[in-house]
Amino acid sequence: MPVRLIVSLLAALCSAQVAAQGWQYYGGDQGGRHYSAASQINRDNVSELAVAWVHRSGDQQRLPEWMGNTSAQSTPLLLPPDAGESLVYCTPFNRIIALDPATGAERWSHDPGVKLAGERPFRCRGVAYYEEPRVAQGAACRHRLYSNTHDRRLLAIDARTGEPCADFGEDGILALHGSDQPADMISTSSAPLVASGLVITGSTVVDFHYSRAPRGTVQAFDTLTGELRWSFDPLQDQQHSGGSNVWAPMSADEELGLVYLPTSAPSPDYYGVNRPGNNAYANSVVALDLATGSVRWHFQHVRHDLWDYDTPAQPILFDWTRDGKTIPALAQPTKQGFVFVLDRRNGESLWEITEQPVPPSQIPGERSARTQPKPIAPPPLLDSFLMPAQAWGLTFWDRGDCARQLDELDNLGLFTPLSEKLTLMLPGSLGGANWGGGAMLGDSGVLLLNVNTAPFTGRLIPASANPGERDKRDHPASGQRMRVPMQGTPYDVEIGAMVSPLGIPCSPPPWGKLVAVDLQRGVILWEQALGSVHELGPFPLPFHINWGTPNLGGGIATAGELFFIGATMDRQVRAFDTHSGEMLWKYTLPVDATATPMTYTYKGRQYVVINAGGHAMFGRDHGDYLYAFALESP
Repeated sequence: MPVRLIVSLLAALCSAQVAAQGWQYYGGDQGGRHYSAASQINRDNVSELAVAWVHRSGDQQRLPEWMGNTSAQSTPLLLPPDAGESLVYCTPFNRIIALDPATGAERWSHDPGVKLAGERPFRCRGVAYYEEPRVAQGAACRHRLYSNTHDRRLLAIDARTGEPCADFGEDGILALHGSDQPADMISTSSAPLVASGLVITGSTVVDFHYSRAPRGTVQAFDTLTGELRWSFDPLQDQQHSGGSNVWAPMSADEELGLVYLPTSAPSPDYYGVNRPGNNAYANSVVALDLATGSVRWHFQHVRHDLWDYDTPAQPILFDWTRDGKTIPALAQPTKQGFVFVLDRRNGESLWEITEQPVPPSQIPGERSARTQPKPIAPPPLLDSFLMPAQAWGLTFWDRGDCARQLDELDNLGLFTPLSEKLTLMLPGSLGGANWGGGAMLGDSGVLLLNVNTAPFTGRLIPASANPGERDKRDHPASGQRMRVPMQGTPYDVEIGAMVSPLGIPCSPPPWGKLVAVDLQRGVILWEQALGSVHELGPFPLPFHINWGTPNLGGGIATAGELFFIGATMDRQVRAFDTHSGEMLWKYTLPVDATATPMTYTYKGRQYVVINAGGHAMFGRDHGDYLYAFALESP
C-alpha cells in the first residue's frame, strides 16, 4: 500500500480523537504534538487562504528603542467558552493580550511591568491555561492563565478579565528562583506547564559566559495558592558548574503521573574540566514523578557536553506500535540532528542505540566522553561531515576559499571537541532541531520538523590573549563571529558561522529544511528546502531562491494534510503538503515570523494564526504583528 494512502488513513482515524475547535496548550496538547484535527483548510483549498485580520500589540510604538532586542515567539491559545473564548498571547515584554477570535479586536490586556534592562533578548513563547476545580463555577479566577516573565516572576491572572488572581502568591505574583540575580544571568522564555494541579516552570540561563552559572532548578507550584510543591536540580551534587536548565517547553502524561524535562548543557558550554563525568541529568530527557518531583527515569543523549547541544525542544508524546502492541512513546529531536524514540514509561529506547566513538579533547585536564549514543533509526536529519571537496560557493573564487578554510580546520566529524585550533561545528549551537521542535501527523507516527544545516566554527582562546576583543552578546546575530569569556576557566570561546567572502555558508544548500520522518519504520519520507535567500545577500533580489535559510520557530500539522510554518529569514509563512513536502501556499509578512503558529475553529470558520515580530539573533527588522488567515468562503 502506498505510504501516502497509509498516512492518510491513519490521520483520518485519529481526527475524531483530537480536538479541532481550540488550542489550549502551547503545543496543542500536553504532549506537544502540534496537531489539529481541523480540516476546513486543506490541501485542495489552501491556495485560497487570505488574511482574516491583523492585530498589532503596540510594542513597536511604545518601546521602539527596545524592539531590536526582542524575539517574538509567542504561540496563542484559544480558550474554551467557559473561560471567555478569547484568543490570548504574550508579547516579548510579557504583556498578555486577549482578542476576539473572529476579528482580532482587543478585549483586555495585562501588563506586568517588566523591568527594561540588560542585554538578554526579551521573549515570551506562550502562556498556560488551567481551570481550577477548587474555585466555584462562575467565580473570579476559576479559569486562570499563568505566565513567566523576563524578570523572573510567575503570574496568575483571570482568563476572562486579565485581573490578577489574589489567592495565588502575593496578589497573583510569585518570585521565581534567581530573583536576586540580574536578568542577564537568568530569565525565562518558554510557557509554564500545567498538569495535575501544578504549574511547573523552567528557566533560561546564560551558561557559557560563566563556569558557575545559576542552577537550572525546575519548580512546581500549587495552581491555586502558588505554594512550592517540589523542586528539581538537574546538576544535583555538581558544585563547580551551573545551568542544565530547562529552557524549552516541557510535556506531561497525567495518566502515567510523569512530567518530561528537556535539560540543557551544564556551564560553561565548551569547557568541562571543572565538571568531570557525564554530568547527568544534563543534556537529557528526565521524567519526574508529577506528585513528588523525584526522578523516575532519564535518558542522556549527550555525555559531558562540550558543544552546547542542549535538549532544545519539547518532548513529543505519541503511541508507537510494535508487534501489534501499542507502546506509550516519546520522540525527542536534538540539536545534533538525531530523533530518539523512547518508551515514555521507563526511558528505554525503542530503536537500538549504538555507541559512537568520538575524538578526545586536546585541552589539558579535559576528560571528554569516549563514546556518544546514536540511534540506528531514524537516520540523522543532516550530514555532519563536510570535507574540502564538498565546499560550496557561488563562484569558483569563494568556493575555493571555503575549501581552504575546511582544509585548515580541526574536522573529525560530529562531536569534535573545540581546541585552540579552529574547529568545524556541524551542526552548530543552533542545531539541527531547536525550540520549535516537531509536529506529529495525527496518530500516524510521522514527525514533521524543521532543521538547520549550515556549518559553524569555533575555538578556545587563552583568556589572556587580547581580552579587548571580547563580545558581550549571548549569541551572534545572523551567525556573526563573536568571542565571549568563560569566567572561571582559562579560556574564552569564539564561535560563528562558516561563510565564504560573500557571506554565504560554505556547505551545499539547503541551509534549512523540512524533514518528514516515519518513526514507526525509522525512515525519512521526504525532505524539502525551507526558505529563500533572496533577502540575505548584499542586494535583495526580486525573485525567490529556495536554498533554505537558518530558521527558528516550529510548525503545526492538521488533518487537512497541511503543515504550516514560518521560522525562516525571508518574511514568509508557508503551507506544505504533509505527504509530499510540496509547498502549496505562502504569504509575505512585514517581518520574519520566528514563532510557531496555531490553528482553531471559531463559529464554523478555521483560522491559522502566527506571530510576526522578528528575532534578535537574526539582525533583521522587528515588528509587533499577529496575523490570522482563513478561507474567504469557508
